[in-house]
Amino acid sequence: MVLTIRYFAGAKAAAGIGDEQLTVTPESTVDDVLRLVRDRHGEGLARVLTASSLLLDGIAVRDTGIRVAGGVELDVLPPFAGG
Repeated sequence: MVLTIRYFAGAKAAAGIGDEQLTVTPESTVDDVLRLVRDRHGEGLARVLTASSLLLDGIAVRDTGIRVAGGVELDVLPPFAGG
């Protein structure tokens, strides 16, 4: 299954890309996806992820143990400043 992960603001800067597609299994969870991107993009993104909010197909993720489905989008939204 293919999942699109989109990075915004500081997450985009840390990953070095705005989005990417990952192949995941039907049993994959949000935690599994986050582990993959931490391994792929390193410590800078790992730090950003600890403070980021996540949206799975536009719905806030409160439990990263939930399964993802193919064709969905996972958005990584670090804290924003400004007003």
